[in-house]
Amino acid sequence: MTAEAGLPAPAATLILVREAAGRLQVYLLRRSRTSGFMPGTFVFPGGLVDAGDEDAAFWGGRVDLAAAAIDRRLGDAGGFAVLPYAVAAVREAFEESQALLALRRAAGAEGYPAACAFRAAHGAGRGWFRRLVESGGWVLSLSALWRWERWVTPLAMPRRFDTRFFIAALPPGQCCRPDMRETTEGVWLTPMEALAANLTGVVPLTPPGLATLQELAQHATVSSLQAAAATRTWSPGVLPRLVPIPESPHALILMPWDPHYGLEASVIGFGAAEPRVLQAGEPFSRVWNDGSGSWRPIALRSKTQRPY
Repeated sequence: MTAEAGLPAPAATLILVREAAGRLQVYLLRRSRTSGFMPGTFVFPGGLVDAGDEDAAFWGGRVDLAAAAIDRRLGDAGGFAVLPYAVAAVREAFEESQALLALRRAAGAEGYPAACAFRAAHGAGRGWFRRLVESGGWVLSLSALWRWERWVTPLAMPRRFDTRFFIAALPPGQCCRPDMRETTEGVWLTPMEALAANLTGVVPLTPPGLATLQELAQHATVSSLQAAAATRTWSPGVLPRLVPIPESPHALILMPWDPHYGLEASVIGFGAAEPRVLQAGEPFSRVWNDGSGSWRPIALRSKTQRPY
């Protein structure tokens, strides 16, 4: 599923969750510092929809939902329209985090450990996940996925993506581990712990990650989160707005719900004072990058001051 010229490339992300000590946790991976997009930041597993993910003839017989059920559960009228995104989410999650949302047609000893060994040996090659599914008799567990949100990279960014964010609970008996290629570190944190760690720079997050974790922090358990996800549909796409600061390493991103989202860039200026960084969990509509690579939620100024 390639993007047309000037349009964001289709991508998928999987928000993996679990409960530990009675608290909801999410799995975050640090992107390689050599990555061409948001290097060194912590993200949910995900990546581009590959051409192989679009093969409905192949994947349609290797998922646990029929076309009509996929449409009801994961959205997009037209049966298999969302299938490539769902396949990409499962594939990327296994590739980057070792979480495998799939079951084998025939139970046996050569199950999840064998799949992990295959990932370690072949995960850097092209088409490896398809070969694993075909040779091992795996069926992707799309029934474990839930819709969450659709994010679109700001227009001013050099690389842009149109990404579907899915949610799934980590299957029992599995453990997460970064692939040490695209991802170099993995952590399980509650949403509030992640938001707090972002403020200190220990777990630098992306703007979509900040907004997503802010929403996830409203849920204490996996069942609460799944109940909320069951009522969600895909939005047309959350499109943040990047506002570069001329002759400065600083940058500002406005979310669509920011009151100044539609103002001219010349009006969205910066005064002499640094913006006030909000505490973890405080509602926000804009994030600020001070040039260090970390994005932090900031407050709007009072009505007597110029907006950022």
